[in-house]
Amino acid sequence: MTEPATEFPPPKILTLSPAHKPILITQGAEGRLYKTPSPFQPDQFCALKYRPPKPYRHPILDARLTKARISSEAKVLDRCYREGVPVPAVLAKDAAAGWMMIEWIEGEPVRVGINKWLGERPEDDAVVDHSQEDETPLIDLMKRIGVAVGALHRTGVVHGDLTTSNMMLRPWADDRLPNGHGDKAEKAKAVAGDVVVIDFGLAMQSQSDEDRAVDLYVLERAFASTHPRAERLFHHILDSYREAFKKAPGVLHKLEDVRMRGRKRSMLG
Repeated sequence: MTEPATEFPPPKILTLSPAHKPILITQGAEGRLYKTPSPFQPDQFCALKYRPPKPYRHPILDARLTKARISSEAKVLDRCYREGVPVPAVLAKDAAAGWMMIEWIEGEPVRVGINKWLGERPEDDAVVDHSQEDETPLIDLMKRIGVAVGALHRTGVVHGDLTTSNMMLRPWADDRLPNGHGDKAEKAKAVAGDVVVIDFGLAMQSQSDEDRAVDLYVLERAFASTHPRAERLFHHILDSYREAFKKAPGVLHKLEDVRMRGRKRSMLG
């Protein structure tokens, strides 16, 4: 019989308003993400990222690591936000208590939007003909992803875990949404919105072309794994990245080296 996992209560800041119970959105190995009413604007929500104590680590070491990681993530987000990178704003933090409160981004992950566009997976032996399909809305989304990543790297930050799950589609106002009805309009709406990059737990500040290239490679491999039927459109992300970031040629040249190392590792197992 296994021991039940140790449960830690939420941080005290989430217990200050008993009338509004926080909602646990996701829980990972390192932390939890809650959705809770904003203490600054009660009619709005915010996200609270909390790193609970780790019982397997020495308490002093655990406290130091938690404080350092929360402080580092908040610092990176602040820098990106000031430079105009599409990221959530940091609203408050208590690094010693292990939490950081950030802007709540409405919408769905980019991953969900792309999969809605792609629709049901065809049969394994089916040949999909894209020649008659207007893929402009999906290509436009690829370009917006490239612009967002270019802005991130221009700021001197690499994300460390770029995936379409770590990007949100913040809905546009109605006057920017595609017009019309039917399946085509619904598909276009699925990929509409501003791209906002989230989850900077593995991010770091770096001006290295190698680090930036690895960031792109992680995104490329994650995209191929998550959206194999749209992999042929990934080059639009890189084309847009090149336009958004003046140092992109050096990064993309380095990306070829990173790809080559990745292929060699795959061959060697």
